Amino acid sequence: MNKIGVLTSGGDSPGMNAAIRAVVRSAIFRGMKVMGINKGYQGLISGDITEMTLSSVGDIIHRGGTILKSARCEEFKTEEGRKKAINVLRVFGIEGLVVIGGDGSFNGAKKLSEEGIATIGLPGTIDNDLAYTDFTIGFDTAVNTVLDAISKIRDTSTSHGRANIIEVMGRNCGDIALYAGLAGGAESIIIPEVGFCIDDVCKKLIQGKNRGKLHSIIVLAEGIVAENPQNAFEVGKEIQDKTGIDTRVTVLGHLQRGGSPTADDRILASRMGAKAVELLANNETGKVIGIKGNELFAIEIEEALQKEKKFDSEMYELAKILSI
Repeated sequence: MNKIGVLTSGGDSPGMNAAIRAVVRSAIFRGMKVMGINKGYQGLISGDITEMTLSSVGDIIHRGGTILKSARCEEFKTEEGRKKAINVLRVFGIEGLVVIGGDGSFNGAKKLSEEGIATIGLPGTIDNDLAYTDFTIGFDTAVNTVLDAISKIRDTSTSHGRANIIEVMGRNCGDIALYAGLAGGAESIIIPEVGFCIDDVCKKLIQGKNRGKLHSIIVLAEGIVAENPQNAFEVGKEIQDKTGIDTRVTVLGHLQRGGSPTADDRILASRMGAKAVELLANNETGKVIGIKGNELFAIEIEEALQKEKKFDSEMYELAKILSI
């Protein structure tokens, strides 16, 4: 294989640039040319492609976001759109493709592989919602961003004797809320995987206040709000009405996607990027790379997408025990 391409697709995540850097430098080390595809599958269809060199990826390992940009592309979901993309790949002489993104991006990579294009996927999403791997690129950084926010909100919450609801991202996966809530000492963690009773949350707040607790932190995953006709602010109002405790809401939103990636995310992205190039060099295709017990592995895209995410009930119970 002499020439490969790399793209980032879907929502951006910290560490994508480290992955791009690893793909480019590992490929050049092996004597390959690397083409950077801008704006994901949309850029692939339109031919927004440039050759990448060692200097193209200099000084980016610490940067959040993605230098290749990202975009969602409805056209690529159609057979006609994919035909355009495949024609562009062949015109540019691209024999293999590294796709960095989430489940939607992997579905696209699977389609290309079925059409004869060698593809390898890297899990780039802050949500950590891909069941086949322990961690995704960007998750650790997002958790640390939320943890930093919890610490700052706790300071002001203590000063005023308030309860604070912090809404975090994750789609239908509560991992960001669970990990950050446990690390941040939250009193309650509300996540899609576990049903919650607002009266139980209120009871814990009242008990804490009665023993002299000056603040309370509630971490709420956005997925639970999507399933509930109430939004985070309405949940906060109901808590305040039932407890009499001044309750404020902070929605962190896309703040969680930005920022310099942590050391763990930089290392994970670098290892996965190099592994992707190794697989393409060995003419492997239709696979995604994951990590289990600090060991990298590759499985078929189809198998990865079919796996069901297992909820870490032990961690959730530990968070409950430690928040009494």
